[in-house]
Amino acid sequence: MKIYKTIELEIKDEVGIVWLNRPEIHNAFNEVMIAELIEIFKEIENHDGIRIVMLRGRGKSFCAGADLNWMRDVAKYSYDDNYKESLNLSLCFYGIYTCSKPTIAVVHGAAIGGANGLLAACDFAYADDNTTFSLSEVKIGIVPACISPYVTKRVGEYGSKELMLTGKRFNGPEAARHRLVNESFDANGLEKHLEEVVGLLKTSGPKAMSHCKNLLFDISNKLTLDEAVDYTAKMIADIRASEEGQEGMSAFLEKRKPSWV
Repeated sequence: MKIYKTIELEIKDEVGIVWLNRPEIHNAFNEVMIAELIEIFKEIENHDGIRIVMLRGRGKSFCAGADLNWMRDVAKYSYDDNYKESLNLSLCFYGIYTCSKPTIAVVHGAAIGGANGLLAACDFAYADDNTTFSLSEVKIGIVPACISPYVTKRVGEYGSKELMLTGKRFNGPEAARHRLVNESFDANGLEKHLEEVVGLLKTSGPKAMSHCKNLLFDISNKLTLDEAVDYTAKMIADIRASEEGQEGMSAFLEKRKPSWV
């Protein structure tokens, strides 16, 4: 397995844990981490030993946003170079959002600026109560552009206005009230809840979960309601006839556990 400079992949019981691994600077991201995250999520797509993906941060924080040294360099870039760097950041979030396997962000310490794009792009996001959040880009005269599609999907337009225009700091329970994260817990409760969620996901058909993610992506981003009528009918017909669908329905009718459990 490849050794990365800014991240690590740990595999435990079919869970692939992607660790942001720059703890000395609270896992602030730069162009190297962005490129490595794009690469690792592509690798995970084809890794048969991974059914569920977690995104976590080593050390005291999940992610403190953009690396200040990287930001200092970017400020001097030409427009074309700036666009290239920003496009890679957008592709990083998109790669996480479109991962075919369930993704879970586990947030502690701090989630500042672009870190909120990483967690918002995941299917599930859970926080430690003491986490400090901020979408603080406006405070330095820029905007949270690349993270906005994912934050807005979670929080909604007006919630995003409140968080993005004020750039205020808030904690885990407030992040949960805004729906930026699914729930917030104390440290012990967070780990216990993660075990429960992973346990539930492992009882679901691996291919069915991927199909379900595709379904939700298409009906949320691509299809009109009229188009969804035929699309959804074809999808369920295809999946009922699939090997996993046949096994799951047989197991249900025979009152036994399906083969993937």
